[in-house]
Amino acid sequence: MQEIPIKTQAREDIVDITRQVASAVAESGVKDGVCHLNCLHTTAAITINENADPDVKADLLMALRNLVQDGWPYAHAEGNSPAHVKSSLVGASLAIPISGGRLVLGTWQGIIFCEFDGPRSRRVTVTVVGV
Repeated sequence: MQEIPIKTQAREDIVDITRQVASAVAESGVKDGVCHLNCLHTTAAITINENADPDVKADLLMALRNLVQDGWPYAHAEGNSPAHVKSSLVGASLAIPISGGRLVLGTWQGIIFCEFDGPRSRRVTVTVVGV
């Protein structure tokens, strides 16, 4: 297992971690198998989405802000309840197939880390399993 350190720059931020994950897969030596990613935080998440147009990342954050609004009467007293809800909606883990020693991703796909309560230092674990 490896860890990818991530430094986010804003309260809400999206960071492309595809290159770091691909490096972890290459270092593992696994040719065919699965790469499991796990976000170690309750106010952040990971997902796969388009990685070419930066407007997609902005649209994702805008849509989540509209779905989970700051002004709702949350019971959690820390003031970051919207971040917890967004994290649960997006998800904390991914499983990505590996074939020929490479991640199996579509042409425009990338692995993105979603920060909802930053800026912070974050971590994602990478576990590579061969078949």
